[in-house]
This record gives sequence, C-alpha cells and structure tokens, in this order.
Amino acid sequence: MEATRIIAVRHGETTWNVDARIQGQLDIALNDRGHWQAQRVGRALAEEPIAAVYSSDLRRAWHTAEAIGRAAGVAVMPDPGLRERHFGLFEGKTFPEIEAAWPEHAKLWRRRVPDWSPPEGGESLLVLRERVQSTVGRIAARHAGEQIVLVAHGGVLDALYRVATGQAVDSPRTWELLNGAINRLLWSAGGLSVVGWSDTLHLEHDAIDENKL
Repeated sequence: MEATRIIAVRHGETTWNVDARIQGQLDIALNDRGHWQAQRVGRALAEEPIAAVYSSDLRRAWHTAEAIGRAAGVAVMPDPGLRERHFGLFEGKTFPEIEAAWPEHAKLWRRRVPDWSPPEGGESLLVLRERVQSTVGRIAARHAGEQIVLVAHGGVLDALYRVATGQAVDSPRTWELLNGAINRLLWSAGGLSVVGWSDTLHLEHDAIDENKL
C-alpha cells in the first residue's frame, strides 16, 4: 500500500485559548485572529495537491477547515473522531479554578497519569490516544498515495505526535502545538512518522501554544 501524506492543522485561535480556559468538546467559535489564521493557512496550502480535507465537527476546527477547503477547492468532511479530548467537569474552567475546586484531580491531570479521567465523563490520555490513532488510521487508509488535511485540536495533535514518535502519553511535551500551525506526517502500513512539525511561517509567528492543557 502506498503511503498517505497528512497535513495536520490545529484550529485557529479562540478567546478561550487566550484566557487559557479549557474548551474540551464545548463548541467554542474562533475569534478574529483565529479567522485570520485560518485564512492564512488556506492561502499557504492553496497550491498543494490536496485530495480531501477532514475536520473535527466543533466550530473552531470546522471553520478553520472551511478556509482551507475553499482555498484548495475541496469540500470539508466532518469526523467526530477528530474532536478535542473530553475534559468532563473541567470544561469551561481555568487551571486555577480547577486547582481550587478539585486539587487532587488537578495534580493527577498535571502529572499526565495515563489512565486518569477528568470527572463526569472525561477521557483518559490512553483513551484519547486510541481514539486518535484509530481515527487517523481509518481516514488515511482511504487515501493511499494521496495527500490529505486533518483539522483538529491541541490534544489530538499532541496524541498524534506521540503515536508518530513512539512517545508515552505521560512523557513531558517538548514540541509545540500552535494555533494554525502546519504539521506534516506520513502514514503507511508500518504506522505514522513525522515529516515536519509546527511550521508557522505563514503566520509570521503569530500563534498561541496549547499551554499544556
């Protein structure tokens, strides 16, 4: 089977990104800079051969994907498997708020305990990794020999990078997860590999990191 080239993009900025407020699977819209970032990504990828664009169905990713799809002349296809990690009770909160209300849970979260889940329906890091690996493998297998775009979220891209580089879910993060950054991977029968990561030249370095949320 031929390899599939993957361009993975984190959605543009939201007000909650600026406030370091956990979005999880809440449907938060892009802010003005986020829309600008989405347009810039679309322009940067407009001349590339793109067979398909897939996106999380949450607005911040979907609207970013729409800008890419318009520039490339490709329709966007939603896939809930690309949604951000579900953070349960933490969604809508800042870390100081979480630390004050649930200090023991906050410690487990910051320690990246693999099988710990945020209370009230949150996903563990192990569950997130399995979801991301399964979703990306399923999508990539449809496009052997082609190049596709996946638009998702910081947590999804973090899991994707760890899968591609063989790093554990609880290892410290040393790579960036910037809004609107272009990340390139290769998928084949042997798995995923990283080709290039965190290209933000099209944004003139105007991006916000995931802040390890």
